[in-house]
Amino acid sequence: MTTLSLKRIAVLALPMAALAMTTSAQAQEWTPSKSIEFIAPANPGGGWDTLVRTMSRVIQQESLADESFAAINVPGGGGSAPGSMDHISMAGLASAAGMEASAVNYIPFSGGGDAMTNLMGGHIEAVIGGAGEAVGQLGEGSQLRALGVSSEERLGGGLADVPTYQEQGYDYTFDIWRGVMGAPEMPEEAVEYYETLFAEMLETDAWREASDQLGWIDAYQDSETFGAFLDEQQAQFSSVLTDLGLLRQ
Repeated sequence: MTTLSLKRIAVLALPMAALAMTTSAQAQEWTPSKSIEFIAPANPGGGWDTLVRTMSRVIQQESLADESFAAINVPGGGGSAPGSMDHISMAGLASAAGMEASAVNYIPFSGGGDAMTNLMGGHIEAVIGGAGEAVGQLGEGSQLRALGVSSEERLGGGLADVPTYQEQGYDYTFDIWRGVMGAPEMPEEAVEYYETLFAEMLETDAWREASDQLGWIDAYQDSETFGAFLDEQQAQFSSVLTDLGLLRQ
């Protein structure tokens, strides 16, 4: 993440994809000169890995960029940890069901793929994760059963028959979002380039087909709005993290 010619774009935690974007004529004045290292902060098979590889494939398939987006997995930087969005999602559901959130045994993994492997191996009882990493493990002949989705309405694709938490009597919703992050020193013209690129990607039939299949919902924001959203999320998560004993007031 140190040069302009070889940019690293890190994807942070989402079934809901929050992608930064806007349009600007200046975006065409700057383009990357080498392949872009597109980082998923988790092992292969999880939601972040799926997002990175899907975006890379669509961009290449639709010829949206001259340079390729090389998908790279860097485990240990993501939602395998206590206090992650998966953990917060589970804690919120437990509270809505009248349980003590801190009493639920949350076991972190290095990614959704590892969590699914442990579930299928019988090492854990349940998994909370993104729709994209779950839908491929369901269907005819599967030994797994989807218990519910945290969205306000049922999702499409392979999860269309899975009821929401609210339908089951739990007044709780939660969106696992993902965002595309760049290096802190990235110049404004580079930010505008990537925002425009992702905006074009979301308008393609290839992206719509992929997101429908994976149960993703596009809820994209430009970089300024996304920054404000992150501040709001931090404030909202503070109370849950305090209940879990992970944050001291």
